Amino acid sequence: MNTQRRKILSNAGFSIVEMMISITVGLIIIAALVGVLVSNTKSSKSNERTSELQENGRYALDHLRTQLRHAGFRGYTWGVKAEQLRVDASTGGATNECGASGSFIGNLRQSVWGANDSNPFSANCLSTAPLRGDLLVIRRVAGAPLKSGALVGGNHYLRSTYTEAVMFAATGGQLAISGSPSVVGSPLADYLVQEYVYYIGVADADSTMPALRRLSLLAGSMVDEEVVPGIEHFQVQFSRLSTDLNSQYFDPDGIVGTATAGGFTDWEEVVAVRLWLLSRNRQVESGYANTNSYQMGDVTYTVNDNFRRQLFTSVVQLRNTD
Repeated sequence: MNTQRRKILSNAGFSIVEMMISITVGLIIIAALVGVLVSNTKSSKSNERTSELQENGRYALDHLRTQLRHAGFRGYTWGVKAEQLRVDASTGGATNECGASGSFIGNLRQSVWGANDSNPFSANCLSTAPLRGDLLVIRRVAGAPLKSGALVGGNHYLRSTYTEAVMFAATGGQLAISGSPSVVGSPLADYLVQEYVYYIGVADADSTMPALRRLSLLAGSMVDEEVVPGIEHFQVQFSRLSTDLNSQYFDPDGIVGTATAGGFTDWEEVVAVRLWLLSRNRQVESGYANTNSYQMGDVTYTVNDNFRRQLFTSVVQLRNTD
């Protein structure tokens, strides 16, 4: 009897109470693991979104800083007087030019220019209104001189020497530093003219996503292209050397185009540029509310949504000032 009883007891299963306790403990462990997994997933997505907006903002800021440091570069020619820097009489304007034919692209004396929260080019090159923010114009020539080889027909070049420079549009089959126009002095080289208009528009791949865009002078036309997505707002201020040699910052509408006693306009006396760029996530973040106000120059930009944002700012000293 004792042997049989021991066999029965050894084959007995869990009791109901033991099973309930085991299930409860198991559910608690599973719930804790799920909570950790969900938390890690949310944290990973949040870090990914933060990394995205930081990467976009830093790229946009570095891009503009690089362009501004080269603004006003004119090859061998550093003078900006009209007789030193001219446009060849046979050179026409660009297709979709920002302003009267030839007056915009030929204005190489003005290395930078801006518009304060407005679009002065709505009747020509920028018919689609920017989403918000300022406009920034940068004019320069490419860093590498062309002393030989074929020029690209339709592209605008600056034929430059130490004495003078002439801007012209290349014809098909034209070779560097050959043919017209003629310039005085040496050394002699042709430089590709590069002109840009930066503004806030929409991304190519997503019409709901803001982006930093630009109009680029390419093959005789102002071509619209995306620089980087995720840039929601853009503000700029300019510093010019005042008569008392103190540097001051102005909004774009605070710089006028009238000539000063030295023979330059105020725009040609700009020596530094201050930038503000507001980068934004591509997607809303559940559980996150953004009600911040961002001070950007003369604008206070207040939001109320679920996008993460980060403000980037920098001051760039112009190197190619006379």
